[in-house]
This record gives sequence, structure tokens and C-alpha cells, in this order.
Amino acid sequence: MTSTLRRIIDCFSDCKGNARQDMLNMNQDTNCAPMLTQGVRLHIQDRYVVMDNGIVQVSLSKPGGIVTGIRYNGIDNLLEVRNKETNRGYWDLHWNEIGGKGIFDVIQGTSFRVIVENEEQVEISFTRTWNHSLEGKYIPLNIDKRFIMLRGSSGFYSYAIYEHFREWPGFELGETRITFKLRKDKFQYMAVADNRQRYMPFPDDRSNGRGVPLAYPEAVLLVNPLDQRLTGEVDDKYQYSCENKDLRVHGWICFDPPVGFWQITPSDEFRSGGPLKQNLSSHVGPTTLAMFLSSHYAGKYMVPQFEAGEPWKKVFGPIFMYFNSAAYGNDPLLLWEDAKIKMMVEVQSWPYSFPASEDFPKSEQRGNANGRILLQDRYISNDCVIASGAYVGLAPPGDAGSWQMESKNYQFWTQANENGFFSIRNIRPGDYNLYAWVPGFIGDYRHEAVITIISGCNIEMGDVIYEPPRDGPTLWEIGIPDRSAAEFNVPDPDPKYINRLFVNHTDRFRQYGLWERYTELYPEGDLVYKIGVSDYRKDWFFAQVVRKIGDNAYQGTTWKIKFELDNVDRNGIYKLRVALASATLAELQVRVNDPNSNRPLFTTGLIGRDNAIARHGIHGIYKLYNVDIPGTRFVKGENTIFLKQPRCNSPFQGFMYDYIRLEGPPTPC
Repeated sequence: MTSTLRRIIDCFSDCKGNARQDMLNMNQDTNCAPMLTQGVRLHIQDRYVVMDNGIVQVSLSKPGGIVTGIRYNGIDNLLEVRNKETNRGYWDLHWNEIGGKGIFDVIQGTSFRVIVENEEQVEISFTRTWNHSLEGKYIPLNIDKRFIMLRGSSGFYSYAIYEHFREWPGFELGETRITFKLRKDKFQYMAVADNRQRYMPFPDDRSNGRGVPLAYPEAVLLVNPLDQRLTGEVDDKYQYSCENKDLRVHGWICFDPPVGFWQITPSDEFRSGGPLKQNLSSHVGPTTLAMFLSSHYAGKYMVPQFEAGEPWKKVFGPIFMYFNSAAYGNDPLLLWEDAKIKMMVEVQSWPYSFPASEDFPKSEQRGNANGRILLQDRYISNDCVIASGAYVGLAPPGDAGSWQMESKNYQFWTQANENGFFSIRNIRPGDYNLYAWVPGFIGDYRHEAVITIISGCNIEMGDVIYEPPRDGPTLWEIGIPDRSAAEFNVPDPDPKYINRLFVNHTDRFRQYGLWERYTELYPEGDLVYKIGVSDYRKDWFFAQVVRKIGDNAYQGTTWKIKFELDNVDRNGIYKLRVALASATLAELQVRVNDPNSNRPLFTTGLIGRDNAIARHGIHGIYKLYNVDIPGTRFVKGENTIFLKQPRCNSPFQGFMYDYIRLEGPPTPC
């Protein structure tokens, strides 16, 4: 780490928790010298409102609440000036009446008001209220969009309050987010992680004869890009998706002048689906998104349905739009390092003290829950073992694992330390279940008792003991139980469809078209895996997909697991545990030693809509299936388990496995 970055970190460490002061501007000395001290000013005009703190000026339409301009570091507007004003910085949603057709809506306010106005802070509100005369035209929600600017802050905050009244009609909300479209002549370098950043194509490269659409519209082969170095690459926004737990900061860098545009999400509490839910981040546009609710990598199970007579209110955000700059001659990529440091400051400052809405509870109005999580599996140890690294969270009451599909309310997650201790902080008041899952072990934990959080509470849970599913000793296993298929054989991409960023990358699964490689690698027959001989890292394809047999013609596949049994307990029950990391309009049929039996021993039926195969996700919704196999189905010597996926109307149908284990019959303690 450079001495410059060390001074930056020291500076922010001294100033953490105060989001109003010492916002780094990298074209100044990186000590803790005070920044510009101009107070925040609000200029209200006929059609626009401007927030100005001397560092940043943000213009919004009035009363629509669309961000039309951001002036920073000598650039008149960071947003795309060629776009219409309604297509620069906006909140949007996708919804439908129950059973109706989907509607995309850029949310325009109809009323403007000032909430807070002083030299330290400005908070403004743009609201759109609903009544029955708007039925079928607008989603039946009152929506209050808020924007906040603080003294000395190199950016601004935004959050929104959505409310549905009991007497209003029902609806489904498929997606909501905040979107910023940046200037394509300025912002051409994108960063979403330390190992996922690059020069990006221009939006023009995706059309006008410069790009060829592939299997779905989001994926385009660049055949004549403006930057010829990108020729032959695939651009696909899903290649830059992130799990919620890793989606804290992302954005773009302009090199002339050196300026960064960053979207920082300091908390996951308002995002749907928990820490493993995957969302879009930044992509060609140049576009940066803050996704709050979406069905990506989950399907219809993630779309909340609100019935008539169901009241609901939720606060999305605040999120922070952060801008930084560097002096000419300095490395502009240090802007990314600074953005990460600023993200840490924002995370440590959560929940913010400055939002004015009573619907956003402050720290003293929230509660905490603490405890220790242990594992009990007698086939590993007679004693409880520490569940180090366990994911532990509070989410609305439901079944074990239901947090994956939860999209209406709030969730609060943490990871247990090396001794199994966990502390979940700043929980909104309400009723929750405690949920957990442990890397290295299958299944989901749910604490039976409902936990009620009230303002100021500090609940001590004590020792929480999770007993992972287990009936008998492990006879064999394939993979690692971590809810991902990343450890399996992810093939090299077709040379015609490469994103060079992901060549020799830890996330090699993000390459386009990997589903087609299965037919090429297994041209004569399906995968056969031999226990004790095969290596899942090389010999287990990352997804059980269909086989291509012609143009738009496919057939289902049957994978074989071969293994030896020296002895068979014909009176006992064996247990096959199949943990799926993903499923897309697929069916898993299990047969034992007879591939041609009319009825499988077990079938899931048609399951899954997460589309992770096409969207380079390596996992979607986690599912665990437990199959009883009578000992009479096995023979002494070689046995075969057949895993058949017969559904074959699309190239994207199939599974990603997380982990498979065969257990013998229970043994005495």
C-alpha cells in the first residue's frame, strides 16, 4: 500500500462516523486539512431546483425530481447531455396489475417541497400521490423521493419511501432502482471490483452495424467497435453482476480531467433476497445502477405481490453518489482506491443520522442481537463444533431458507467470527426469525422462536446450535457445500465469444456461451463421474445443460455417478443429498442402476426460473433435496446413480449443482 493511501486511510479513520466532514478530493493534499467550508445552498427556480455546497452542484427537475445535471471539478455536467433530461438520473420501477402486462415507469414527482434547508444540510422531496382515478396508469403507491446534500460532502444522497394503503388495489412490483446515465465522451473506464475493471465499449458499439446480438439482447458481439482493440469481444451487462454482500461501491473513471463517479450502497437492509442475491451494477451506457428489488437470478419467486387490503411501506436507501478527482499527473486509478475508502466510511456511518423522514429509524431507535453459532453433527464430532464464518441474519418470519425469496421487507446479516460469535447491529424494530447457513455444510438453519426487536434492545441469543441434515456416514461426496458451482469444471470460452477481462480470472464462469461448450466437450455421450477416480474440479461440468442436436433443437441429458459398494445393507435406507445452486425450468430425475425405468425413484418436477446459466451467475436460488434409496436398489460391487434432466425447449434449461453426498444407513451412536 502506498504512503499516500496510508495517509488517506489514517485521515478517514480519524474522521469516520461523520459523513459531513473531510470528504477527500484527491487533487488536494491528502492530509486532514479542512476542505471548502461553504454552506449548502438551495436555489429554487421555476422548472429546476439546484443543490450547491461549493464542491458539487446537482440540478433536478421540478416537480419531477429527475437529476438533470451534476457539475463537478470543472465539468459542467457529468450526466449524458445528449440524452433527454428524463433519461439522465432517475428512480424507476417495473410493475403490473395482478395478472396484467408489465409497465416500465420513470417516477416523476407531481409535488415538490423543502424538508430541511440550512448551511449544514439540504433535504428536498419530490412526491407522487396515488388515487383511484390513476388506476391502471400508475402503480398504486405513494412515492416520496428524497435528495440530501451535506456541507463539505463530495456528493449527494438519495432515498425513497414507497407506501401502499389498505383500500388500494393489488399489484406486483418486479423491479425498482435508481439509474444514472453518464457522459460517454468522458467516462469510459468502469470498476466494480478490484479484479473487475476495464475500458468499456461505447454504447454505439452495440448497434449500428458495430455489434451483432447473440442469444439474447443483452449479449452483443463487437465486430466493428470504435476502439478496435475490443473487436471480437462480447459485451453483456450480466457479466458485471455482483452479490449484494460485495456490491458496496462501483462506478466509472474519466481520465480527462481525472474524475470518478461512484455509487455507494452502505447497507443491504433494504435490498431483496439477502446477502447472496445477485444484482446488476454498472455497464455500458455508461450506466451505473443502485438495484433495490429485482427478479434477476431468482425469477418470479422474487417478485412481491401485494393484495388489495394489504398495507405496506418501505424505505429504499439512502445511497450515496460520490465524486472524486485527482491532479493531472497522478494515477487516475487511485480514484477507485479512494472510492473504496469512502465506502468504508459510509458503511461505518450507517444508519445515517441526517435523513429527516421518521420512516428511517436512527441508531438509537434500533436494536441489536448477539450470540454464538455452533454445529452438531455426530458423524464429524461427538461435541458441538464452532461454525466459524457462518452467515447469520434476521429476516421476516418464514420457513428455513425463505430469506432467499423475501422481497417486501428488511433483512440484517453478518458473518460469525472464527469463534462462532455474531453480532447483528442496528436492526429496525419488528418481528424476525434468526436464519443461518454455514459454508462447508448443507442446509439452512432457522431459530424457531420469533425475535421481536424494539428500540434500544440488545438481545443475547446465547449459543445457537445448527444440526445440518444428516442420517448416516458419508460414503462419497462431490463438490463443496458453499451454494455455488464455481469449484466445478468451468470450461474455456469459445474463442469467438470472449470477454478478455475474464481470461485467467477467478470468475471465469462469467464468459458468454459456456453452456454451448458442453456439447463440444461431450460429443458422443453424457458426463460419467467415477467416485475415487474422477476429480470434480476437472470432470464435473459446472452446469447440467441440454445437448444441442441442431439449429434450435436440443435434447435432455443424463449424467452418471459410478461407485463401488463393498457391502450393502439391503434392509437399510441410504440417503442421497442433492444441493442445487441453480435451476432454470428444469427437472431432476433420480434413478438407481436402471436408467430405463419408467418412473424415477425421485423427481423434483419442473423447478427454477433463476436463469443463472445464461446470466453467468454460477448460482441462483439454493435448493436441497433429500432422496431415500432403499438398500434393495444397490448391489455389491459397481452401482450407478443416474441424474436425468429431460426438459429441452431452450439452451438455458438445466441445473448447477452445489454438492452431492451419499450417506449410508444410520449407525449406532
